[in-house]
Amino acid sequence: MPNKKKTFYITTPIYYASGSLHIGHCYTTVASDAIARFKRMDGYDVYYLTGTDEHGQKVQKAAEERGLSPQAFVDGLADKIKKLWELMDISNDGFIRTTDKAHEKAVADMFTRLYEKGDIYKSEYTGKYCEPCESFWTASQLVDGKCPDCGRPVRDEKQECYFFRLSKYADRVRKLLTETDFLQPDSRVKEMVNNFIDKGLTDFAVTRTSFDWGVKVPFDPKHVIYVWIDALPNYLTALGYLQGDDSLYKKYWPCDIHMMAKEIVRFHSIVWPAILMALDVPLPKRVYGHGWIMFDGDKMSKSKGNVVDPFILSERYGVDALRYYLLSSMPFGDDSNYTNELLVTSINNNLVNDLGNLVRRTFAMNRQYFEGKLTRPATIDKRDEEYTNAINGLLGEVRPLMDKPELHLALSKIFGVIDMSNKYIDANKPWELNKNGEKDRLNAVMYNLTEAIRVASGLLLPFLTKYPKRIFDGLGLPVPTSFDSMAFGVQAQYATTEIEPILNRLDIKKELKELEELAEKMNKTEKPADNKPAAAEDKKAENAAPEQIAIDDFFKTQLLVGKIEQCEKIEKAKKLLKLTVFDGTRRRTIVSGIAMAYTPESLVGKKVALVANLKPAKLCGVTSEGMLLCSVGEDGLPRLVHPDGEAGDKIC
Repeated sequence: MPNKKKTFYITTPIYYASGSLHIGHCYTTVASDAIARFKRMDGYDVYYLTGTDEHGQKVQKAAEERGLSPQAFVDGLADKIKKLWELMDISNDGFIRTTDKAHEKAVADMFTRLYEKGDIYKSEYTGKYCEPCESFWTASQLVDGKCPDCGRPVRDEKQECYFFRLSKYADRVRKLLTETDFLQPDSRVKEMVNNFIDKGLTDFAVTRTSFDWGVKVPFDPKHVIYVWIDALPNYLTALGYLQGDDSLYKKYWPCDIHMMAKEIVRFHSIVWPAILMALDVPLPKRVYGHGWIMFDGDKMSKSKGNVVDPFILSERYGVDALRYYLLSSMPFGDDSNYTNELLVTSINNNLVNDLGNLVRRTFAMNRQYFEGKLTRPATIDKRDEEYTNAINGLLGEVRPLMDKPELHLALSKIFGVIDMSNKYIDANKPWELNKNGEKDRLNAVMYNLTEAIRVASGLLLPFLTKYPKRIFDGLGLPVPTSFDSMAFGVQAQYATTEIEPILNRLDIKKELKELEELAEKMNKTEKPADNKPAAAEDKKAENAAPEQIAIDDFFKTQLLVGKIEQCEKIEKAKKLLKLTVFDGTRRRTIVSGIAMAYTPESLVGKKVALVANLKPAKLCGVTSEGMLLCSVGEDGLPRLVHPDGEAGDKIC
């Protein structure tokens, strides 16, 4: 029998259903996705969970303000967040909603068990209450008289509540934090111990009576189970805990790592293990609290208004560019500053200059010198040993960094080999080797470079989900699903082809100006998210089959082979190019939305499929006399159709 795979269970927090989505949500989820993808390729049986926290007073209030039922409101949020994860290529295996009936029943059963054990009891709470955070605080915990988490005003509150006996588990939780590596990074341990445990853990309220949108206490239904007793168990209930089929729970629990931003570390590192201790459930192996994304020195938060829209950024620059920035530019345990300039600069410097130029130059020289065909040298030249050893050892350098996790350093190692490869080209000067007729040495140099691209691209697959796949197309190889071949010299032969540029270089000043104008426009027009689910008719239309046409209608379209003679950018139009295309009888001007995928100079001389009898239309002040046929790649970018034949030939 084959060896049984090791399991790996990773979770994000479940995101709170009360407003707009921003790149802060993407940060945790993309990082967790990179870890999950890496572990799958490294031979693990992975379960990756994310979801939405959909109960509570804030949700009920937000729904009422919009004239919606709470369920309709959270249905809309769940739709939006699933679309965001689809856009960001998140590979989650499970998506849990706290309104799922199975979750609600399991939470009610857990509450009853804890009550029957004496770990939950009824009493009365008097203290300071922060409604946005739905948290009670003592006067000593306030900062300048305000909520220590969000900095907003609190009010005096008196409620009959059920309490969880957290104080009972204080010593065990302290030992867990101080004597194991349960909580990471280490700075979070000191924060939890000094600010909370050593000041004395008090029992905390786990129900409310001031609203009714939530899981009712089974034996006292005027009480609604409060967020942390409802939300935290999602990591168990998603696996079938306390349900008929608990096979996933038996297979994947305990969780290998809970990922989250630092503001909810207290609940995951103190409250959550205490609940599990009370339930006699094994503890998760690790809790990791990363820093915040800061925007102009302030925490990125939907409540403070400094939100950056991931949908807009992904549409403008591509998903891989945003994933790369989030994972490479932000030391994972610390707070990190976001600026538009850092984003655009990282795209130019790393993806365009370093990775893009390496691939472009190497594949072009492979074609020029060997028609793309390379053979593995019989031996490694001593001059190349440092370089080939770096390629061969790259997986071994990256793996421990992914385990920590220090994703920015893992990416730095990969781009270190990419940088070394660019310098290797300059040092070995393939053009001179070719000029001097040193074909064996030239083959070795180009093979080494191509191997570096293969190994680096394979290790980039967990981080970037689209660009590496295009590179493997150019390598003439299937996209790897494991790291088994991520070593130097594995590939005996190559037949590479040139590919379209991964990304085009951005004009930084122009981009910053346009992003600033876009932000100003959004601030003027932005309205609160209504989270209304898509109408049934909209969904029906979206899923409907394309309208059928008769064959006579199809033959009205005149398709010709055209040849591009000139091409230039259109001022103030980011996506449009102006092309002069010869159709066999005359030259015509075509305006095409392909600027995100092609540079003007790369298109001159190319043959294209031209819709020749389209009615002329004016775009950005330029009259377009036809249309070019394109396909759309996985990255959402257009791909021109390049037909055989001569300009003027009919396509049929």
